[in-house]
Amino acid sequence: MYPEELVKPMREELTDNGFSALYTADDVDDALAKGGTTLVMVNSVCGCAAGTARPGTLASLQFDKKPDHLTTVFAGVDKESTAKAREHMIPFPPSSPAVALFKDGELVHMLERHHIEGRSAQMIAQNLVAAYDEFC
Repeated sequence: MYPEELVKPMREELTDNGFSALYTADDVDDALAKGGTTLVMVNSVCGCAAGTARPGTLASLQFDKKPDHLTTVFAGVDKESTAKAREHMIPFPPSSPAVALFKDGELVHMLERHHIEGRSAQMIAQNLVAAYDEFC
Protein backbone atom coordinates (compact mmCIF):
# COMPACT_ATOMS: atom_id res chain seq x y z
CA MET A 1 0.00 0.00 0.00
CA TYR A 2 1.24 3.45 -0.90
CA PRO A 3 0.90 6.41 1.46
CA GLU A 4 -1.87 8.86 0.60
CA GLU A 5 0.55 11.81 0.40
CA LEU A 6 2.40 10.03 -2.42
CA VAL A 7 -0.68 9.23 -4.49
CA LYS A 8 -2.69 12.40 -3.81
CA PRO A 9 -1.43 14.34 -6.87
CA MET A 10 -1.92 11.28 -9.08
CA ARG A 11 -5.48 10.82 -7.83
CA GLU A 12 -6.19 14.55 -8.16
CA GLU A 13 -5.07 14.54 -11.79
CA LEU A 14 -8.32 12.64 -12.38
CA THR A 15 -10.60 13.99 -9.65
CA ASP A 16 -9.77 17.58 -10.59
CA ASN A 17 -11.05 16.70 -14.06
CA GLY A 18 -14.45 15.28 -13.15
CA PHE A 19 -13.64 11.75 -11.97
CA SER A 20 -15.21 10.43 -8.77
CA ALA A 21 -12.82 8.47 -6.56
CA LEU A 22 -14.28 5.16 -5.42
CA TYR A 23 -13.00 3.91 -2.06
CA THR A 24 -15.25 0.98 -1.12
CA ALA A 25 -16.82 -2.03 -2.79
CA ASP A 26 -20.22 -0.39 -2.33
CA ASP A 27 -18.94 2.75 -4.10
CA VAL A 28 -18.06 0.60 -7.12
CA ASP A 29 -21.34 -1.30 -7.15
CA ASP A 30 -23.30 1.96 -6.79
CA ALA A 31 -21.35 3.60 -9.63
CA LEU A 32 -21.91 0.66 -11.98
CA ALA A 33 -25.60 0.44 -11.06
CA LYS A 34 -26.20 3.86 -12.59
CA GLY A 35 -27.72 3.83 -16.05
CA GLY A 36 -25.71 4.82 -19.07
CA THR A 37 -21.98 4.54 -19.54
CA THR A 38 -19.38 4.53 -16.77
CA LEU A 39 -15.62 4.77 -17.26
CA VAL A 40 -13.47 3.17 -14.56
CA MET A 41 -9.79 4.13 -14.57
CA VAL A 42 -7.63 1.81 -12.47
CA ASN A 43 -4.98 4.32 -11.49
CA SER A 44 -1.42 3.40 -10.59
CA VAL A 45 1.85 4.94 -9.46
CA CYS A 46 3.76 3.43 -12.40
CA GLY A 47 5.33 5.45 -15.19
CA CYS A 48 2.89 4.27 -17.85
CA ALA A 49 -0.01 5.57 -15.75
CA ALA A 50 1.64 8.98 -15.50
CA GLY A 51 3.02 9.10 -19.02
CA THR A 52 0.18 7.72 -21.10
CA ALA A 53 -2.81 6.24 -19.22
CA ARG A 54 -3.98 9.29 -17.30
CA PRO A 55 -3.11 11.83 -20.03
CA GLY A 56 -4.66 9.63 -22.73
CA THR A 57 -7.81 9.04 -20.73
CA LEU A 58 -8.19 12.75 -20.04
CA ALA A 59 -7.56 13.62 -23.70
CA SER A 60 -10.27 11.16 -24.76
CA LEU A 61 -12.86 13.29 -22.96
CA GLN A 62 -12.37 16.37 -25.13
CA PHE A 63 -14.94 15.27 -27.71
CA ASP A 64 -18.74 15.30 -27.83
CA LYS A 65 -19.27 11.60 -27.15
CA LYS A 66 -18.00 10.56 -23.73
CA PRO A 67 -19.13 8.43 -20.81
CA ASP A 68 -21.94 9.61 -18.56
CA HIS A 69 -19.97 8.83 -15.40
CA LEU A 70 -16.22 9.06 -14.75
CA THR A 71 -14.76 7.06 -11.87
CA THR A 72 -11.40 5.89 -10.58
CA VAL A 73 -9.93 3.38 -8.16
CA PHE A 74 -6.27 3.40 -7.16
CA ALA A 75 -4.40 0.09 -7.31
CA GLY A 76 -2.13 -0.42 -4.32
CA VAL A 77 -4.08 2.14 -2.29
CA ASP A 78 -7.85 1.60 -2.56
CA LYS A 79 -7.66 -2.15 -2.00
CA GLU A 80 -11.37 -2.80 -1.46
CA SER A 81 -12.68 -0.75 -4.37
CA THR A 82 -9.95 -1.95 -6.73
CA ALA A 83 -10.74 -5.59 -5.94
CA LYS A 84 -14.46 -4.99 -6.53
CA ALA A 85 -13.83 -3.11 -9.79
CA ARG A 86 -11.64 -5.98 -10.98
CA GLU A 87 -14.44 -8.44 -10.22
CA HIS A 88 -16.60 -6.49 -12.66
CA MET A 89 -13.77 -6.65 -15.24
CA ILE A 90 -13.65 -10.45 -15.37
CA PRO A 91 -12.63 -12.27 -17.63
CA PHE A 92 -9.70 -9.85 -17.83
CA PRO A 93 -6.94 -10.49 -15.29
CA PRO A 94 -6.02 -7.79 -12.75
CA SER A 95 -4.10 -5.01 -14.45
CA SER A 96 -2.95 -1.55 -13.51
CA PRO A 97 -3.19 0.85 -14.97
CA ALA A 98 -6.32 -0.14 -16.84
CA VAL A 99 -9.37 1.58 -18.26
CA ALA A 100 -12.77 -0.09 -18.48
CA LEU A 101 -15.97 1.17 -20.07
CA PHE A 102 -19.30 -0.16 -18.80
CA LYS A 103 -22.72 0.35 -20.32
CA ASP A 104 -25.65 -0.18 -17.97
CA GLY A 105 -23.30 -2.10 -15.67
CA GLU A 106 -21.93 -4.43 -18.35
CA LEU A 107 -18.29 -4.33 -19.41
CA VAL A 108 -18.13 -3.31 -23.08
CA HIS A 109 -14.50 -2.17 -23.58
CA MET A 110 -11.24 -2.84 -21.77
CA LEU A 111 -7.73 -1.42 -21.99
CA GLU A 112 -5.30 -3.58 -20.04
CA ARG A 113 -1.78 -2.59 -19.04
CA HIS A 114 -0.33 -4.37 -22.10
CA HIS A 115 -2.55 -2.13 -24.28
CA ILE A 116 -1.12 0.93 -22.50
CA GLU A 117 2.60 0.19 -22.15
CA GLY A 118 4.61 1.45 -25.08
CA ARG A 119 1.67 3.38 -26.51
CA SER A 120 1.39 7.16 -26.63
CA ALA A 121 -1.27 9.12 -24.79
CA GLN A 122 -2.72 9.97 -28.20
CA MET A 123 -3.07 6.27 -29.04
CA ILE A 124 -4.81 5.63 -25.71
CA ALA A 125 -7.16 8.55 -26.38
CA GLN A 126 -7.94 7.32 -29.91
CA ASN A 127 -8.75 3.83 -28.62
CA LEU A 128 -11.11 5.23 -26.01
CA VAL A 129 -12.75 7.71 -28.41
CA ALA A 130 -13.55 4.79 -30.73
CA ALA A 131 -15.18 2.97 -27.81
CA TYR A 132 -17.17 6.09 -26.87
CA ASP A 133 -18.34 6.42 -30.47
CA GLU A 134 -19.63 2.87 -30.34
CA PHE A 135 -21.11 2.70 -26.83
CA CYS A 136 -21.86 6.24 -25.58
